[in-house]
Amino acid sequence: MARAKQLTISHENRPGMVAKIAKVLGDAKVNILNCLTTTSGTEGVTHLVVDKVNKAKKALANAGLVYIEADVLCVELPNTPGALAKFTGKLAEKNINITMGYATGGEGSRKTTVVLSVSDLDKAAGIR
Repeated sequence: MARAKQLTISHENRPGMVAKIAKVLGDAKVNILNCLTTTSGTEGVTHLVVDKVNKAKKALANAGLVYIEADVLCVELPNTPGALAKFTGKLAEKNINITMGYATGGEGSRKTTVVLSVSDLDKAAGIR
């Protein structure tokens, strides 16, 4: 399984914030591979996996966008019913907790990419 760096940006919960983040990264020629945005009250949080982490960090910092960096597990699974259950069941068998997760994959796609924050990345990375 692939490890990846996830950048988590804290921002205001208002129209245009995700567009601002995406534009900053697009202007820096950084491709967003996976994205999750959540909000609570006046606060928003956007989690990103990108193709060029160092360029993304520089672009975000130059734009005054505060971020934190974390290691996550990126798993490519078949885009079929039960695939996520099978994989996450293997994590549970090894007593690995999932603290956050999100997935991308379009209808008709053969594969989907799942991004997981887990309690033991080293152990999780070895699970097939």
